[in-house]
Amino acid sequence: MGTLAIIGLLVFQGFFLIRSWDLKEEEFHHNVSKILHTVAEKIASHNKTELPKSKLIQRQSTNYYSVNVNSAIDANILEDYLVREFTEASMTIEFEYAVYDCANDEYLYSNYCNLSEQKDTEEISTSHPKFDDLIYYFVVKFPSKSSFLVNDFKVPLLFSLLTILSMLSFMYAIWVILRQQQMTDLQKDFINNMTHEFKTPISSIKLASDYLIKDSKVENDTRLAKYADIIKQQNIRLNNQVEKVLNIARLEKDQFKLNLEAIYLQSFLNKIVEQEQIKYEEQSGRISVDLCDKPIYVMADKLHFTNVISNILDNALKYCKEKAMVNVSLVSKNGKVILYIEDNGIGIAKEDQKKIFNKFYRISTGNVHNVKGFGLGLFYVKNICDAHGWLISIDSKSGAGTKVKLELPIVKNPII
Repeated sequence: MGTLAIIGLLVFQGFFLIRSWDLKEEEFHHNVSKILHTVAEKIASHNKTELPKSKLIQRQSTNYYSVNVNSAIDANILEDYLVREFTEASMTIEFEYAVYDCANDEYLYSNYCNLSEQKDTEEISTSHPKFDDLIYYFVVKFPSKSSFLVNDFKVPLLFSLLTILSMLSFMYAIWVILRQQQMTDLQKDFINNMTHEFKTPISSIKLASDYLIKDSKVENDTRLAKYADIIKQQNIRLNNQVEKVLNIARLEKDQFKLNLEAIYLQSFLNKIVEQEQIKYEEQSGRISVDLCDKPIYVMADKLHFTNVISNILDNALKYCKEKAMVNVSLVSKNGKVILYIEDNGIGIAKEDQKKIFNKFYRISTGNVHNVKGFGLGLFYVKNICDAHGWLISIDSKSGAGTKVKLELPIVKNPII
């Protein structure tokens, strides 16, 4: 539809240019005819004769005119009249005239008049066509008529060219966007197919690692048990990353459906904090909670809500130079519960805060080199919050920690 609209505009613009040029041609013919008629009247008045009632001015071609005056013509007087009338009409155009002598059947006198600011003067025509139906007449030719009209046509022509250029640029932009969309679709299909293919070997590795860990020989060998546990933990980590990519793919294809249920928020958060606390303790960190006593219920998809909180807590641990200290708190207000997750990490610069929810965007961590990931965590968090209708915002300063704010509607009469 956009392409058809642009083609229609181009056609209309072309029609507008042609019509405008035709109007300029008509205006030129009208002005020239008026000037030549005035000159003919002055010559008739000077010679004290009458002008013919028909065929006074004849347009022999687009830039060639003949004027029948029915009396002898003085070339010097004619030139004076022509120059004066064209000047008064503000038509600073070059023209050539010639006077026909019926006694000798030839043009008696011709001259070239340059009323424009250009200094170059074209050569005078050596011959002019004769007209048998006229006796006393003179002819006027405009050799630079086209350039005169183009010069007078500059403004509409410039705007038309700019409009056409803009529309052509827009068409090129559409072509680039469509091409990029094709490349993006190919990239998405490749990533989706690749992650789906990973599921089979991940499952096989999981089965093999579980078998190894339970084997009596491995259990009795500390080194082998350690290696088997590493295989299992890394397999779990890889599976989590693949699941994250698949969830993102489902979100983008609108194949994502929430399994909403009433959740007792305090109990739910305590369980997540208890699980995440293990990772924090390994790095001498700690998660503290400040949850209100009044039971609060919210409608949410338990699996994805768990992933949202885990992602935020995981980022708080990863983006911290020293001991990670995180506080999880709840505030009930106006039928909503506000969940705060505040950390003492490296913080987020102001210029990065607008981009942190973008897909694949990762913040530069400076001297912190242990941060790994795809840049999908917060993109996933934002999409899950949007799917639930929750508001999420971040308040942070570089080097001063980060405070994540989640606003969730409270369920007053939950059905559990």
